[in-house]
Amino acid sequence: MPKDKSLQKILLIGSGPIVIGQGCEFDYSGTQACKALREEGYEVVLVNSNPATIMTDPEFADRTYIEPITPEVIRKIIEKEKPDALLPTLGGQTALNASMDLWHSGALEELNVRMIGANADAIAKGEDRLLFKEAMLKIGLDLPQSGVVHTMEDARRVAVEIGTFPLIIRPAYTLGGSGGGIAYNKEEFETIVARGLDLSPVTEVLVEESLLGWKEYEMEVMRDCADNCVVICSIENLDPMGVHTGDSITVAPAQTLSDREYQIMRDQSFAVIREIGVETGGSNIQFAVDPENGRVVVIEMNPRVSRSSALA
Repeated sequence: MPKDKSLQKILLIGSGPIVIGQGCEFDYSGTQACKALREEGYEVVLVNSNPATIMTDPEFADRTYIEPITPEVIRKIIEKEKPDALLPTLGGQTALNASMDLWHSGALEELNVRMIGANADAIAKGEDRLLFKEAMLKIGLDLPQSGVVHTMEDARRVAVEIGTFPLIIRPAYTLGGSGGGIAYNKEEFETIVARGLDLSPVTEVLVEESLLGWKEYEMEVMRDCADNCVVICSIENLDPMGVHTGDSITVAPAQTLSDREYQIMRDQSFAVIREIGVETGGSNIQFAVDPENGRVVVIEMNPRVSRSSALA
C-alpha cells in the first residue's frame, strides 16, 4: 500500500496502565506501529500514561508524553505538537474512548486533525450496539434477538419481547465486558441492567437472547485503502458462549470449523469490516455457532486491536 504523503506527523495514543482486561498486547502492537511509522518516514508523537511500557522507550517515538490519557490532556498535546493525524486503534478501549470524546467535542475538527485507521463513524458503528445491529441487518447477517435500551423501563419491555431467561446484558463502550452479565431471573436482570447503564459512558445497554453453550469463534481481519481484506487468524474459544472472550482459553487457528463454515465466516467478516468502514488496520469480529443446527450469528466487532490480536 503506498504511503500517504499528506501526513507528516502522527499522534499515537497508548493504552495506559496494564489492568485486568487490558494487557501487554496493546503495548506490543503499539510498539510495532511506532517502528513501522518511523520506518516510513513519519514523525511519531506518543501519549501513554504508563512509563513501564516498552513503547515509551525513547527509541520508538520522536516525542513521548507520559501523561494521563484524557481528552483535556490530549487536546493540549495536539495544540502543542500540531499533528496531521491521530491513530486511536492501538490503545484499546482507553484510547478509543478518549479519541471519541475529542471528536464529539469538535476538538479534532477545530485543530484540523484527522483520525486514521478507523474514523469516528467506524468506531461509533462498531462500538454502539444499536448502530452495529442496524449495520448488520442492512448487509443481511444474522444476529441474536436483542434490543438496545437506555432505561430500566425499556429493558423490561425488551425482556418481555424476547420472552425467555437467561438473557445477556452488554453495556456499550466498556472494556472486557465490564458491567455486563447473564441474568437467569427478573431480580438478576434488573440488578445487571442497572449496573450496565451506570458503567456505560453513553448509558446504553444491549439486552439479547442467550447463546449459552454455543461455540464461539473470532476472526482477526485486516483491510487496506485499496479494499483488500485478509483474515490474519481464525481463533476458536474452547469455552462456549457465556465465558468472556478475554477469560476464555483460545486456540489459533480454529480447530473444529468445517471448510464451509470457515468460508461463511470469512465472507461475513469481510462484509462486516467493509460495512463498518474500518479503512486500514485490524479488527476483531466475533461469531457464535449453534452446535445443534449450525446457525451462525455475529456477536460483535472491535474496530481496534484487542486481546486476541496478540495471538494473530
